[in-house]
Amino acid sequence: MQVLNELDHAQKPGDGVPAYSRWVNRRAARVSAAAAVSMGLGPNAVTLVSACASTIGLLLLVVVPASWGSGLAAAALLALGYVMDSADGQVARITGTGSPAGEWLDHVVDAVRTPALHVAVFFGFQLSFGIESPLKYLPLAFALLSVGHFTSQILAEQLSRYHTARTESSAGAGDAGDPGQKGILWSILILPVDTGVMCWVFVLWGSQTLFLASYVILFGFAAVFAGISARRKYAQLKGLGK
Repeated sequence: MQVLNELDHAQKPGDGVPAYSRWVNRRAARVSAAAAVSMGLGPNAVTLVSACASTIGLLLLVVVPASWGSGLAAAALLALGYVMDSADGQVARITGTGSPAGEWLDHVVDAVRTPALHVAVFFGFQLSFGIESPLKYLPLAFALLSVGHFTSQILAEQLSRYHTARTESSAGAGDAGDPGQKGILWSILILPVDTGVMCWVFVLWGSQTLFLASYVILFGFAAVFAGISARRKYAQLKGLGK
């Protein structure tokens, strides 16, 4: 209970965070982090658990024929991987064991997991759905979009930090994400781009029609959001350059 209370005070602000991540995943991660601390697990071990859960979930999509059962199992494992991905940072903060190496490891796992999810969908389309239309290439487009957006976020953050370090001033720097305070409505509006939603959409894996429709919708939202975010990041970094 004491660890949970300490984790409550160590939480990052929720402004601008999609609804599932903000109110479901972070709370689950807080409990998982407290359990990890009680078992003596460090942040890198939690990152490894996250990677293993996600890997097993993705393998289910490729090696097991599409069904409601395999989809639910894959969704649960991917969601667990996402919970533990949030928990490792909380473990690092509460135990004071965070390090550049640990942060690097966390980002490497994310960098691999992000496109791997859509690559798994691509193979699932071929092996289970037998899609012959151009839609079969949508997961590859989604993978490119996801990697590009992920890289732009990380790079913008590093460039912002570099500029702040050079100017020795934090005025106008801060987080390189979307500027401004975002409230509850914003968290709900951007729910379709939430990683948690992408994890749980696989509960529809047993129906080709339902999954395809949902996947196309999520791709559309992701493309629009990535474009808006990239434009804002460019404008913000351009302002920092001045």
